[in-house]
Amino acid sequence: MADQPPVKVSDLMVRCLENEKITHIFGVPGEENADFMMSLRGSSIQFVLTRHEQGAAFMAEVYGRLTGNPAGCLGTLGPGATNLITGVADANMDRAPMLVLTGQGATTRQHKESHQVMDVVQMYRPVTKWSHAIIAEDHIPEVVRKAVRVARSEKPGAVHLELAEDIAKRPAQGSPMPVRRYRRPSPDGVICDRAFELIRDAKRPIIIAGNGTIRKRASKELRRFCELTRIGCASTFMAKGCVDRDADYCLFTVGLQSKDHIACAIEGADLVITVGYDMVEYPPRLWNNDADKHILHIDFQPAEVDGNYNPEAELIGDVADTLSRLNERVEHYTSESQCFDFQLDHQRGAREQMLDDFRAYADDETQGAIRPQKALWDVQAALGDSDILLSGVGAHKMWIARHYQCKEPNTCLIPNGFCSMGLPLPGAIAASIVVEQGLDGKATDRKVFAIAGDGDFLMNVQEMETARRLNSDITVMVWEDGEYGLIVWKQENEFKTHTDLSFGNPDWMKLADAFGWQGQHVDQSADLRGAIDKAIQHKGPSLIVLPIDYRENPKLTERLGNIACTI
Repeated sequence: MADQPPVKVSDLMVRCLENEKITHIFGVPGEENADFMMSLRGSSIQFVLTRHEQGAAFMAEVYGRLTGNPAGCLGTLGPGATNLITGVADANMDRAPMLVLTGQGATTRQHKESHQVMDVVQMYRPVTKWSHAIIAEDHIPEVVRKAVRVARSEKPGAVHLELAEDIAKRPAQGSPMPVRRYRRPSPDGVICDRAFELIRDAKRPIIIAGNGTIRKRASKELRRFCELTRIGCASTFMAKGCVDRDADYCLFTVGLQSKDHIACAIEGADLVITVGYDMVEYPPRLWNNDADKHILHIDFQPAEVDGNYNPEAELIGDVADTLSRLNERVEHYTSESQCFDFQLDHQRGAREQMLDDFRAYADDETQGAIRPQKALWDVQAALGDSDILLSGVGAHKMWIARHYQCKEPNTCLIPNGFCSMGLPLPGAIAASIVVEQGLDGKATDRKVFAIAGDGDFLMNVQEMETARRLNSDITVMVWEDGEYGLIVWKQENEFKTHTDLSFGNPDWMKLADAFGWQGQHVDQSADLRGAIDKAIQHKGPSLIVLPIDYRENPKLTERLGNIACTI
C-alpha cells in the first residue's frame, strides 16, 4: 500500500487504532492529550468521557473481558496516569486486553525537573505486559500493531503507550499495518496420549477450570469433555459459566479460602485436571497443601513453578484445540465398548449439598436486614441466562462467588486477580455499551446488573453522572452495612475481634435523585424481588439499596469449619 500524505503523529495513531478495530476509548484528557483528542474527532472511535481515570480503566477492563478485544483508557501525564494505574493493574491480573494511553510533557523538558513530569513508562512496567514511550514518529504503525497483538495474546492483559505532546504534533509518514492473526500451537500427539492415560487410569478425577476456559471456543470443548467423561468440574471465580450450572457435572465454584463441600470433592480426588487455571485466583496450597496430588495441566502457557503445583503432564497450546484432541481420544475409547471406572459419587454428593445451601433461604421473609443468601436467590431468579452480573470486592464478592451460578460464560464478572474495589458501577456502564451495541456478538436486550458493597460503590460514585449522561441501562444493588465488612470478617476469624472499620453513608435516595437515577430502598426480604423486577424493567440507571445481614458471615465460617470430608 502506498504511503498516505504526511499527517500528524496523533492522526496516524488514530488511523492505526481504527485499523485495529478499536471502537471505544474511556478517559479524562488533559492538555498533553489535546492533539490526540482532536484527531479522535470524526474518527470511528467513540470517546467516553468519565469522571475519574480509575473509572475509565475499569470500563476498559470490562469491555475487554466481555469482547476479548481491547478498548482504550486514557489519562494525561502525572496525576492522570497515576489515577489510571489501579484499574490497569486490575485488568492485567484479571487477564483483560486493554490499551492504556497517556500523555506526557514535551521531550524538551523530560530530562529535568518539570511540572507534572514523572517516569510513567517505568511506573507502568510492573502492571502491564508492555509499556513504551513513542519516540519515533514513523514507527507508529509498528508500535500500535505490536501493542494490540501483545494485549490480545495469551494471557491477555494491559499494554501502555505514552505520547508526548510535542511528538503528537510532528508530521508522520506511513500507513497502518495490515492486521494478521496467528493460530496458536497445539500439543503433540504423544503428550495427548499420555494425558489421556492419566485420565483413564484415575479413579476419582476432578477438573478445576480457570478463566482460560471462558475465552474463545474453550467452554464448548470443556462441556463436551465433561459430558463424555462425567468428570465433575469446579470453576474459579473468574471462570463462572464455563460449564452449565444445571449440568450434573457442574460442581460450582471454588476459591473461598475455606473448606467447602466442593473443596471436599477436590480433597478426595486422585487426579486434578486443571484447565485454563491461573493461580493468581486460587493458589495451589489451598487445595494441594501436602503437594501429593497428581496434576494434569491444560493451558495456553506452561505451569508456573510452585511447590504445591508440579504437574505430571502439561498440554500447552490452544485450550479449545487441546480439549478437542482429548475428546477424540475419549470418543475412540468409549466407541470400542470400553468405559471409565471412575468413582464420582462423592462429587455428586458435594453438588447436592451446595444445591441445598442455595435453596435454604429462597422463601426467607425475616424482618429487617436481608440475608446475603436471600438477596442472591432473588437476583438469580430475576435475571435471565444471558444477563450479566458484575461483582465488586468485599464480603459481597464472597457470597456472590459461592451462591450465584451461571449457565453461560461471561455472565458473572468478578475481579479476582488484583481484586481492586471500585469496579461495579463503571464496569456496568461498559457492559451496557457492549450489550447495547452488540459488540460481543450476542443479543442486545440483555440486562446488566451490578452488586457492590457500600464502601465499594462510593469509591467510584462519581460515575453515576456518566451513567446518567449515557442513559446506561443498568441496575446497581448496594449492600449496606456501614463498614468494610470483609475486613471485619477476616479480623474476627483471626483475632476474635476487629478494629474500628465503620463509616457513614449518604441518604441513598437523595443521592439517586441528585444524579437522576431511579432509586429504591428495600428493608424487607419480602419486598426485594419486586424491587429488582422494577429496577431491571426501568430504562436507564437504577439504584437499589438494602441493609445486608452480615451476621451470616461468621455463621458461614463456622459451618465451613465444621465440614468433615468423607469419601
